[in-house]
Amino acid sequence: MEKKTRPNTFIEEISTIPGGEGARLCIQCGTCTASCPSATRWEYTPSGIIAMIRAGMRDEILSSSSMWHCLSCYFCTVRCPRDVKPTELFHVLEGLANQYGFRVRGTRTPTMYRSFTSSIKSNGRVHEFGMMFRYYLKTNPLAALKMLPVGFKLFSHKRMPFLPK
Repeated sequence: MEKKTRPNTFIEEISTIPGGEGARLCIQCGTCTASCPSATRWEYTPSGIIAMIRAGMRDEILSSSSMWHCLSCYFCTVRCPRDVKPTELFHVLEGLANQYGFRVRGTRTPTMYRSFTSSIKSNGRVHEFGMMFRYYLKTNPLAALKMLPVGFKLFSHKRMPFLPK
């Protein structure tokens, strides 16, 4: 059996993951950044992230909060003249950050991401009550109290079961 080796550069690593292939195609036109409704919240702009991938700035990217601000609106993907698919690329980066255990400052999105994927892995689908319970336990349990009226209405209308199916 042949031993699987780790790619030499960060761009090689990204390019081997489905969704990351387009990183090499970017011409740095800035259309993704100009199209992004949340770009002002990013630590590094969408086009800046792609430039950083090419520069091999792995730890700086994966420890940043930038890609976690992606709204998955696909404006950047639709408008990209080189068909880079930045949205998919940012989701690849989120997965790598999670896989390598990077803890991101400035956003709770990674915690929501881990709660969501844990729910799917455990139940085969999203169990909303369990996912949100896990999320609030890890972030701010008292904030869950504000959501009780909404949760009760969902439960009373049989829209959110306590136990997974």
